[in-house]
Amino acid sequence: MPTVSALEFQRQFGRIQHEAQREPVEITRHGRREFVLMSAEHYDWLRASARRCHRTDDAADVVIDALQHAEMNSEHMPLDDLPT
Repeated sequence: MPTVSALEFQRQFGRIQHEAQREPVEITRHGRREFVLMSAEHYDWLRASARRCHRTDDAADVVIDALQHAEMNSEHMPLDDLPT
């Protein structure tokens, strides 16, 4: 992700605005990340993506029961040995 200082952002707003249409741009102040400028389309995509994610604590009992009784394909068993 491209990074610009707040001062550069102020001085070159038009150029950075066009750049943010292609990909998010990180804006820093005193060397610390402060803001991310992105297109409205990218922002909408992020919001929609967040709505598709759910906490397992909020899952319905039927979903939890199905997961507890699900069996993994044997070719994926080595995944159990990966560090957590």
